[in-house]
Amino acid sequence: MNKPLRHVWLVVGVLFVLLFTSTTYFQVIAQSRLNANGQNLRTTYNEYGRHRGPIVVDGEAIANSTASGDTYGYLRGYDPGAMYAPVTGYYSVVYGFSGIERSLNDTLSGEADALFYHRISDILSGKQGRGATVELTLDAKAQEAAWDALDGRRGSVVALDPETGAVLAMVSAPSYDPNQLASHDTAAVQEAWSQLNDDPDRPMTNRAIGGDLYPPGSAFKLVVASAALESGDYTADSVIPGPGTYTLPNSSSVMNNFSAGRTDPCGPDDESTLAEALRQSCNTSFAQLGVAVGEDQLATTAEEFGFGQRLEIPLSVTPSSIGTDLDDAQLATTSIGQYEDRVTPLQMAMVAGTFANDGVIMEPQLVQAVRTSDLSTVAELSPKELGQPLSASNASQMRQMMVGVVEDGTGTAAAIDGVEVGGKTGTAEWGEDRAAHSWYVGYGQVDDQKIAVAVVVEEGGYGSRTAAPIARDVMEALINP
Repeated sequence: MNKPLRHVWLVVGVLFVLLFTSTTYFQVIAQSRLNANGQNLRTTYNEYGRHRGPIVVDGEAIANSTASGDTYGYLRGYDPGAMYAPVTGYYSVVYGFSGIERSLNDTLSGEADALFYHRISDILSGKQGRGATVELTLDAKAQEAAWDALDGRRGSVVALDPETGAVLAMVSAPSYDPNQLASHDTAAVQEAWSQLNDDPDRPMTNRAIGGDLYPPGSAFKLVVASAALESGDYTADSVIPGPGTYTLPNSSSVMNNFSAGRTDPCGPDDESTLAEALRQSCNTSFAQLGVAVGEDQLATTAEEFGFGQRLEIPLSVTPSSIGTDLDDAQLATTSIGQYEDRVTPLQMAMVAGTFANDGVIMEPQLVQAVRTSDLSTVAELSPKELGQPLSASNASQMRQMMVGVVEDGTGTAAAIDGVEVGGKTGTAEWGEDRAAHSWYVGYGQVDDQKIAVAVVVEEGGYGSRTAAPIARDVMEALINP
């Protein structure tokens, strides 16, 4: 072979090596980075041109995909939009996705590993690939009752099945219309996005599981009472101090026994039973009880209720928390749900559900089932225990005390004829010159029907007046005496 031919073969060989190397690099090594590049329109069209499975509540699709007739292929639609938006989230060609649309994206798009054989079956049969259907645990009647009862006020409602952990209602208000973000009119989507993010009421925040979290106020006394019972030193009939005022340890600050500056004692001789203190929601009683029980016991009980734990339901839940390394004054304030106590409504519904489930706390779950387009079941809800914060006998004592709150205490507005209803109200202070947040945390049961519920209304004032009636409406939607 003469010299010129050798040169030609050398150049051709080098070119083949370069071609092989570059192809391997772009198709294997750089694949993920290139697919994630926002300027890669082919990836975008491929993502949004795939039929996406529906999100379903009680057999009706609340999120669905329809042929759009444009370059994106399919348009995501939500009906009703705002009532379920904190759960479904949005699916946007401009801003991606959130909520269930995000956390179960692989399932809805059909790309999940669990759907591998279903995808192969579609390919072999020549069918167009379709995403799986996600059936939520939400109850349409409970969701609507919670939405209507909040009536646009800032706050949240969560209802759970205490025995399975199924989330029966999850409402956060104010909310937003996810259809505005799912539109293929990018200019309109960008305008809607700006308006939503500039809104001081934060309509895209799911207050049920995240955001800034709330001080629980007197609703936290349920945790303190549980800690006292679990310590073994107290029962519902134990007599505890309850003076009209209480000077915090090593401090000049004075705690009033009730709101509005009242200084009434909790009972004769500045004493009452634990049950009576809970019924009246006596601040001085629970402040001193928390100090007597101690930070270690209180922190342990709170942790067993789920405080500090990260949950995926599959939405990500911000952990609830209480302060640490507390002096006695801080511990006293913590014990009435103030100081550094911060909770989600979901966490407080879990607390209530524990009492209704004989002391066992269940992992909350939002997904009832995942099914393929031919209705084959891929996954179903499987109840999971998170732990047992208190014994069955102590849970029974808690229920008796909570029933007393509803029958003849601060929670009478939550009562339902023919139903055992137990609960605790809360009026949580959170800032100077700001109205207190309104809380109600409790349960309802009759025969085999049970529901746990937590309600918070931002700056709603007394829990007995604002939150308790909302809880009653939600329980009535689910329980039939």
